[in-house]
Amino acid sequence: MSQRLIRLVATLVALFGVLVTVATPSSAAASGPPAAGTASGSPELPAPTGRYLVGARTLHLTDTSRPDPWKPGTAFRELMTTVWYPALFPSGRATPFMSAQLSTAAFGTAELGTVRTHSTTDAVALPGRRPLVVLSPGFGMSRASLTGLAEDLASRGYVVAALDHTYEAVVEFPGGRLEPCLNCTGQGGPEVVRSRVKDIRFLLDRLTSPSSGLPVDCSRIAVVGHAIGGTSAVEVLGEDARVDAAATMDGTFFTPPPAQPVTRPVLLLGAQWPTAGGTPAANWVDRWSALAGWKRWLSVPTAGHMSFSDAHWLYEHIDLTGTIPPVLAPALFGTVGGERATAITRSYVGSFLDLQLRGVPSPLLDRPSPAHPEVSFVSP
Repeated sequence: MSQRLIRLVATLVALFGVLVTVATPSSAAASGPPAAGTASGSPELPAPTGRYLVGARTLHLTDTSRPDPWKPGTAFRELMTTVWYPALFPSGRATPFMSAQLSTAAFGTAELGTVRTHSTTDAVALPGRRPLVVLSPGFGMSRASLTGLAEDLASRGYVVAALDHTYEAVVEFPGGRLEPCLNCTGQGGPEVVRSRVKDIRFLLDRLTSPSSGLPVDCSRIAVVGHAIGGTSAVEVLGEDARVDAAATMDGTFFTPPPAQPVTRPVLLLGAQWPTAGGTPAANWVDRWSALAGWKRWLSVPTAGHMSFSDAHWLYEHIDLTGTIPPVLAPALFGTVGGERATAITRSYVGSFLDLQLRGVPSPLLDRPSPAHPEVSFVSP
């Protein structure tokens, strides 16, 4: 295993040992991935549930207003983003999940380069302005880890932009240039959140500009993230008036609650929250009291920290034991299956966005659902 991968595993252990209660292995996710070579053909991400075709576009952005916080001497910040959107018709060029080169550098195997998606590159966008959703991945994770959620939201009529936070994961730039994860020795902290807030706000500047060429409705914007990406999303909500709502998927808050309570809508969707003893986690309780608007705290105790990203589904279809040892699987993926975890995430995040950006109510957000018995409502 490379030194980069060793650092990533150390980060996983440090982070998830604090956040997650280890479950008893009782599912395919907990028992480990399939043996290499057992899958029939290339794995395909779960199909989107919406009615629209999906197009995808990759953007290379440069923020010249600030130096890079993680690479001393770099006078500007470079970022990579993928934007998914409803398409009029497919382009005929399948959008890759990631390149074999990036897969090898980040995971020690080229297999993630074989994963098939449900979007086509540079497809013609369906006419009409659409609500914008920005996605921020977990610490050490690529923006590709939120592809399944992004494609589903785009198929439901959203423009969705997932952002790589450079030097917080291995990032591939045009021409095959790889930038390493320079900041993967810890589990994140306030300085990471503050940097991500700047990244997200810069991305909003670019996506809402008339010159973006994207069918974005600038009056309807949400930010959603996994892990520290989710806590950064909530942080952005308190700082940027353009953002109407935010959701965190199993993210610890590293910054103190704001002096003024946040009055816009927030969804907290987490695994192993509350704790195994039934006591709501103090970290979320502290933030809960600072949320003065519409809010929900939803717990999925059978899930793991990675269940809200594509990492859970990928672990069941590709041998990733070189990066994620089986001993960590129960904590990272819980006992719920990857397909089911994907469905839960899509259902609740999608319902939240439909309510907050489109005014479409959903009983999923009002009461426990027999169709989703894994999900419970927490009232600290």
